[in-house]
Amino acid sequence: MTTSSATGKREVSQDTSGYAVSLKNLNKSFGNVIAVENLNLDIPHGEFFSMLGPSGSGKTTVLRIIAGFETATDGQVILEGTDVTELAPFDRDVNTVFQDYALFPHMTIQQNVEYGLRARKIPKIERAKLASEAIESVKLTHLADRLPHQLSGGQRQRIALARALVLRPKVLLLDEPLGALDKQLREEMQVELKRIQREAGITFIFVTHDQEEAMRMSDRIAVFNAGKIEQIGAPREVYESPSSAFVASFLGVSNLISGASAKSLFGSEEMFNIRPERIKLSDEKSQLASGEHGVIATITDVAYTGANTLYVLESESGLRLIATRLNEELPGQDIRLESGDRVLASFRKEHVAKIPNHK
Repeated sequence: MTTSSATGKREVSQDTSGYAVSLKNLNKSFGNVIAVENLNLDIPHGEFFSMLGPSGSGKTTVLRIIAGFETATDGQVILEGTDVTELAPFDRDVNTVFQDYALFPHMTIQQNVEYGLRARKIPKIERAKLASEAIESVKLTHLADRLPHQLSGGQRQRIALARALVLRPKVLLLDEPLGALDKQLREEMQVELKRIQREAGITFIFVTHDQEEAMRMSDRIAVFNAGKIEQIGAPREVYESPSSAFVASFLGVSNLISGASAKSLFGSEEMFNIRPERIKLSDEKSQLASGEHGVIATITDVAYTGANTLYVLESESGLRLIATRLNEELPGQDIRLESGDRVLASFRKEHVAKIPNHK
């Protein structure tokens, strides 16, 4: 139940004040295409919350509905206990940072960051001070007098972030803001974003399709698939105990085992998951330790990836596994395993996760 106010906002009778954002029974269709289906979500104040999923999974649509750039087919968007479903974007206390920095090319960095404050008619001296503080928070004070084209991609992204933060929104929405950056710069910006979010104390809602990025930065992750949330949890929880085969496969590399192979190993034909880093490779004549499962397999492929070496294995029964080994020793000092070698692939019982929602 809601009640309308003179501002057009609708007060929500149900207590949602403990959350920065609440989405209730949210649906969105584009013609016959269902983009978001009956979604319910609560995001606490000050949380770094990531929406993770492949293209077309609904995560960006949800972000745009929160921002007010898309209208929900039905359902509610509630910000700090107030229903803002019918409000325009500029009437919502949120701000959005896009992959496209959208900086004004003819304005200096200082002027770009001041722009939103000027639109709100903040006095000149005060807006200059607030903008300077925002630029300092992203460590770019020394570049305040430059134009956007004089900055690197990472620096421009920081300025776009400062321009959003200077308005002190209660919620900051980030739509794959690091997608255009190279790997090294992207990783540096991940650290910066996390630092800024902690210092500012603002709720961040971050959209990405990069699972490592979501794992590295988030307090919680929602994994989207086909317009629905398959699982929500802390990074460790979602990775170690996936609720479905989709989550297990999307969030990192998985070894999904079911049917006859699962029956042989675990006594059940249900689906189980083992992460590659949990599999230990040893001589095929080695004995299993107490509390271990194992299978004799042949290495069919080896790939050196820098920090790890990846092994593809296949047993005589046709079970295919992927194992990784951390490259801890110097080249030439490590134990070399090659294609064609037969090994014992073993793993502890507690490292086997049962997939509860397998159909």
